[in-house]
Amino acid sequence: MKTRAKSAKATATAMKPKVAPTKKKSRKKPSASSSAKDDHRDKPKKPPTAFFYYLEDFRKTYQQENPNVKSMRDIGKACGEKWKTMSFEEKVAYYDIATEKRAEFEKAMAAYIKRKESGEISEESDDYE
Repeated sequence: MKTRAKSAKATATAMKPKVAPTKKKSRKKPSASSSAKDDHRDKPKKPPTAFFYYLEDFRKTYQQENPNVKSMRDIGKACGEKWKTMSFEEKVAYYDIATEKRAEFEKAMAAYIKRKESGEISEESDDYE
């Protein structure tokens, strides 16, 4: 047999809102610029892919044809759809440009590594005074 005190206690615990488990706060990782001591400001940047060379050309013509469209999102979507439907022969010009730029990058990177190994570039010179 239930007493009033027991039934009141049971409904009080049943009425308590359930608290969602709290997430542990994640610690922020140090930024790439502070942790990447071996990256130097003279290090060559990777060249864009063939698609990005196509995007440059496409953006110019698309904005001339559609001056009311200002959103890069819309331009990017239209460019991506067009790139997917293009034949390989149409893409070859952009692949050639990308291949040339990639070869230039690899030469520059080899020269950079050579300078770094010879000691011309030191880690202490990373300080921007």
